[in-house]
Amino acid sequence: MDRMKGFHQNGVKPNSMKLLIIICHMGIYENTRIPFGIKNAPAHFQRMMDTIFQEEILEGWMVVYIYDIIIYSETWKDHVQYMDRVLGKCTPINLKISLKKCNFGQQELLARGHKVSDLSLETYQNKVAAALQNPAPKRIKEMQSFLGFASYYRNHIKHFSHITSSL
Repeated sequence: MDRMKGFHQNGVKPNSMKLLIIICHMGIYENTRIPFGIKNAPAHFQRMMDTIFQEEILEGWMVVYIYDIIIYSETWKDHVQYMDRVLGKCTPINLKISLKKCNFGQQELLARGHKVSDLSLETYQNKVAAALQNPAPKRIKEMQSFLGFASYYRNHIKHFSHITSSL
């Protein structure tokens, strides 16, 4: 499940509005909703989602990453009950879900650069293939960028720190 319009569903406290002023040729505007690009918005958003769905997360059948919600279950009956419970929490507090971005009852899914199923957690091959097609890094900045990408998949690379230590 994916929250519709992400941060824009969250209001801004009146005393914070003056910090989010936008000045343009049409005038001065105060944001009443959290705009994208605010440094602490993802942390605020994650904390809010963790608080709302604390029980479900602790019960071990739900993962929330910022505005992505992943529900997993053993049976379709459980899955429907879990979705009903999540949507039941969203409705009273006006959390909207983007139906276009939702996938229900999947055996496997792509999440945060990984292919996730009930049997495994694998690297998403399209991401890895794209990285391998890039030319070899020639500058320090390019090497740092490559190592940052590779480090994301370090759990899938045996002896990662040993391999990369000389780089």
